[in-house]
Amino acid sequence: MNALLIVCGLGFISLVAEIINLKKGLHIAIVLGLVVAVAAVIGDWNTSATFFNNMLIFDPFSVAFTCLIIVVGIFWFCLTSPFFIGESHQTDRTALIIFTMVGGIMMVSFHNMAILFLGIEILSISLYVLAGSHKESFFSNEAAFKYFIMGSFATGFLLMGIALVYGATGSFDTSEITMHIEGHKAGLPGFFYVGILLMLVGLAFKISVVPFHFWAPDVYAGSPTMITAFMSTVVKIAAVGAFYKIFGLCFFSVQMSVLPIIQGIIILTLLVANIIAVYQNNVKRMLAYSSIAHVGYMLLGFISGSVKFEGILFFYLASYATTSLIAFGILYAIENAKGSTSIDAVKGLYNQNPFAATCMTIALLSLAGIPPFAGFFSKYLIFGSAIEADHIMLVIVAVVTSLVGVYYYFKPIIYMFSPAQASDKLYLSAVQKAFLGMLTAAALLLGLLPEWIITILS
Repeated sequence: MNALLIVCGLGFISLVAEIINLKKGLHIAIVLGLVVAVAAVIGDWNTSATFFNNMLIFDPFSVAFTCLIIVVGIFWFCLTSPFFIGESHQTDRTALIIFTMVGGIMMVSFHNMAILFLGIEILSISLYVLAGSHKESFFSNEAAFKYFIMGSFATGFLLMGIALVYGATGSFDTSEITMHIEGHKAGLPGFFYVGILLMLVGLAFKISVVPFHFWAPDVYAGSPTMITAFMSTVVKIAAVGAFYKIFGLCFFSVQMSVLPIIQGIIILTLLVANIIAVYQNNVKRMLAYSSIAHVGYMLLGFISGSVKFEGILFFYLASYATTSLIAFGILYAIENAKGSTSIDAVKGLYNQNPFAATCMTIALLSLAGIPPFAGFFSKYLIFGSAIEADHIMLVIVAVVTSLVGVYYYFKPIIYMFSPAQASDKLYLSAVQKAFLGMLTAAALLLGLLPEWIITILS
């Protein structure tokens, strides 16, 4: 809880920094404040403390995911220092990012449906503004408008679902809902299952799975690149964590009622996302479809029912966030230098900056699931748990689509090591190099120590 209060405090400091003339040191203050928040959240480990009449809970799952959100946020701020230099709206952007993190923490720590809704709204409203923060860009404006319209519809589905579940169980508290379900399995009204279905639709939009994914490629491509990086990492962690808390814990007793729907979503997500990604000539758009596909793999582990799934999910998200930050961080530098994120923009990157090309290659290899990187062990653990649960056909689909993924991940790698027409060097600051190096090392170390990470929540 202290971590949430600290992050909220950082958001308010950002709002008033312009007024009290603290803009110059704001970036460093935010990073230091987030480091303190990490220490505070670790102090909540194994306490399972509840707050605000059991509306928030900081059990091991919530603590682990909150810590991951904040740590990824620290790396994001360190990689994006050029994003704020000379920006007249620096404090506004910083505050929006911080409050997005606040919403994400609430989404992984809720014990009451009202907090889930508040967390989603705090996160989403901030993101609508951030997506359109490049006001001079038509694509950024389009991304914000499309995200706002479709996000509002998804929220409507979610709210209606929560209302129907409340009508059937008489509570917003997730523990009370679970106990009511277990005690009245034979007597649950039909509209209860309609409520579950509507909540599934609302949260499926937030995690961007097919067929609720249409917003993601346009929003990812149109938003400022580092905002896209934030969406792909911090926001993805929060959304997937909330999805698991609802359908993996609260509705666990009736999970079989939505299992066929989730299986269909998995198949569609893996096929559509990976196949369409092959035809993308914009790296940001390709990474958007990659993000959609990775959620499909996570859902495959979700339906396996493995006792270690919480740990596997945490490991998968940590691995994915690490490699995505590397990819988007380098893509941001390329965009600043060349004004584009097309596949041609990465051509000859190795000649222009061997360090950046090496880090980007490791990130893409990890995302593709090539050993010995973290992405390989993430998929291996997911596939192994699904095989144990006899989801053989789904695993076959996942393996085949992973092979398709290898193709589109290798495409930019080939371009990076091709001769470049221009010999201009790509500049990375010392801070960017340091943190990209740390993230790249993490992608290797996570691959060597998967069991250590998994046992945190197993």
